[in-house]
Amino acid sequence: MIRPLFLAAVGITSVLALSACDRSNEGASVSINADGGNVLGAINGETGEMKIDVPGFQGSVKLPKIKIDTGNFDLNGVRLYPGSSIKTLNIVGDDKAGGLRVAFASPATPTIVRDWFAQRLGKVGYQVHPEGANLIGTTDENKPFRLELAPDGKDKATGTIVISG
Repeated sequence: MIRPLFLAAVGITSVLALSACDRSNEGASVSINADGGNVLGAINGETGEMKIDVPGFQGSVKLPKIKIDTGNFDLNGVRLYPGSSIKTLNIVGDDKAGGLRVAFASPATPTIVRDWFAQRLGKVGYQVHPEGANLIGTTDENKPFRLELAPDGKDKATGTIVISG
């Protein structure tokens, strides 16, 4: 199980690093966790440092900061709200559980972002319903889904997508 996750970690971090390079001050942090929650690979969004730590291999390298936006991420074809950017991306996978946690910022109110997601996710098989400013339900594969949203100043929101499984 470790070897496929290591290859996935290297592949994902390499693709993200090459496809989303950005030398601005904003960068996304990415982590790939497995083996009981241990971090196998991570990119620090503030420094651009990428670390890989798996049995038989350890290393780190400094990369340009990466920026992940709506063009770099989707859930069954549903991208983030237009103009959004990802702050952190955490992938967890091991024999017991797996999941995804994505924190992002959007240029719209929580209600607008929630309703935008609800409409589009429903079309791709997610079963979701509003719960306050949040969106709760299951994915098309019947895995627990949660979209947590909060205001971030006037007409902006921060959000976290959590898919567990």
